Amino acid sequence: MWVHFAPLRLPVRRRLQTAAVLQWVFSFLALAQCCLGLFLLLLLGEGWALAALYAAWLYLDWDTPARGGRRSAWVRGWAVWRHFRDYFPITLVKVADLDPRRNYLFGFHPHGVLVAGAFGNFCTEATGFRQLFPGLTPHLLMLPFWFKVPFFRDYIMSGGLVSSEKASASYLLSQEGGGQVAVVAVGGPPESLEARPGAFTLQILSRKGFIKMALQHGAALVPVFSFGENELFKQVPNPAGSFLRTVQERLQKAMGLALPLFHARGVFQYSFGLLPFRRPIHTVVGAPILVPKIPNPSPEAIDQLHKTYLEKLVQLFEDHKVQFGVPESKHLNLI
Repeated sequence: MWVHFAPLRLPVRRRLQTAAVLQWVFSFLALAQCCLGLFLLLLLGEGWALAALYAAWLYLDWDTPARGGRRSAWVRGWAVWRHFRDYFPITLVKVADLDPRRNYLFGFHPHGVLVAGAFGNFCTEATGFRQLFPGLTPHLLMLPFWFKVPFFRDYIMSGGLVSSEKASASYLLSQEGGGQVAVVAVGGPPESLEARPGAFTLQILSRKGFIKMALQHGAALVPVFSFGENELFKQVPNPAGSFLRTVQERLQKAMGLALPLFHARGVFQYSFGLLPFRRPIHTVVGAPILVPKIPNPSPEAIDQLHKTYLEKLVQLFEDHKVQFGVPESKHLNLI
């Protein structure tokens, strides 16, 4: 296989974009391990007192990820996120106004490999969420165990990430006065195993927990589809029933996270590596589905709202797919 190297002469802005995405991929794949290693080095070395103080702080702060987190406007506004946005680029598209007096549950689709669109739109200010939806505060839900890693938890919370446990979403959606948005990648880690260019498979037919949560709090549901999310990485073939897929699914059940074997391009060449391809991402935020508050919803009420949500999600996809480069013949595959 011939290696396709990047040109030696590239504009500085392109270099900055690549550097911004490189640090994001590192943060996603290795920063947690580095933070844990740093904490252990401090604890077992001369910095033990600092580690002990942090451990005490961690004990007192343990529930913060499930109580709205601790976001930082400074971190969300870093210039690096604008370079990150422009690498793909990422665009946030509004279909309808959202009343800031309400709380919302955004269903984000598809999960993709590294959820780049959700991060860029809801964990930074680079794509203008605050200007498009004034009065709303987005919180992207993430697997709870990441918030147990010293130092790393504080960094991810600064971007607006919170725990995906039920108590966390319930806390956000129960806030008086409205203005809170819980963003859920509905397909979860298992859906990342379906992420590859040209794929539109969503694991959603049996996922009704977010529907029940919306009903319990009377939070409006908003379908969100991120066109281009699955175009960022290739993946080692893992069809259902294959040995690789079986191993991945067993690891997912045991560890709580999926391990897709993905690849794309490198820093100085375009043939292989873990950096995503430069593909445009258009994240379309649909119109809200108003939901009545039912503290103890019946299975029938959950099923009916789930059906309505699927209809609105499919409509959102069909209404915008051609505009964002998807052939007319392509349709969502809901499983």
